[in-house]
Amino acid sequence: MSSKDNFTPNAYQLLDSGHGRKLEQFGEVTLDRPCAQAVWSPQFPKLWDHAEASFSRKDGLRWRGREKLPDAWTVPINGVTLKLSTTDFGHLGVFPETRGIWDWIRHKLNEARRRRETPLRFLNLFAYSGGATLAAAQTGAECCHVDASKGMVQWASENAGLNGLGEAPIRWIIDDVNKFLLREARRGRAYDAVLLDPPSFGRGKQGELYKIEQDLLNTLENVKNVLSKRPAFVYLTSHTPGFSPIVLKNLLRQLLPEAKHECGEMLLEGAPEVYPLPSGTWSTASFD
Repeated sequence: MSSKDNFTPNAYQLLDSGHGRKLEQFGEVTLDRPCAQAVWSPQFPKLWDHAEASFSRKDGLRWRGREKLPDAWTVPINGVTLKLSTTDFGHLGVFPETRGIWDWIRHKLNEARRRRETPLRFLNLFAYSGGATLAAAQTGAECCHVDASKGMVQWASENAGLNGLGEAPIRWIIDDVNKFLLREARRGRAYDAVLLDPPSFGRGKQGELYKIEQDLLNTLENVKNVLSKRPAFVYLTSHTPGFSPIVLKNLLRQLLPEAKHECGEMLLEGAPEVYPLPSGTWSTASFD
């Protein structure tokens, strides 16, 4: 899905990619990080000299120039302000290829809200640092943010405060996603819109093993069991090699055959002349 946004300011852009790397700007910070799918040659070789820091997975996981960076900094991306910080795994607290999804969620929730008398309920599973949760909360939706990592849920909660959403109706849940969904179904809780970004491999709150090839079908069935009688959408994304847009679309078509289905690639994007960089896949099942 394109991340051309209608929300300002936006302080992220892809500057260049190639030779298995990507060069990105996050506010005032420019970073050089690995990207296996960037198999072409860089378009703008001289730009790479301006990177403040770089991350490598060769000979272990390590940063170069990390000492030049602040411990944390904030960046507005597609209408959501996020705290960023370098982690030992090379992550920063945002996957910018998902920023177009935030715009889509806002649009769909605002569209659905105009046709309903009560606020919509939005569920974000494997929710990371909360960009999508906060985009949904900006529309007035009642949100539930679920991740197995206590640290990431705390990070997301801090991001809510940065966006003036500290008192918004958001439930912050630290739990294994499938256990959470089973519990919600037993309690009769239902959601109008669901986003899920299952990992290729992960562990739940109590060390539960998650392998996408084995567990995704079960997760999707559990999602179906917590959908409201009048759902707006289910949005499925993946960063797992081999899980193409059509794979995701087929999964949602089988799960929700009555919905309208679309699919595509998530992209990192910059100026028009910069090659867009595929960074995952998405599919949607929409009802309204």
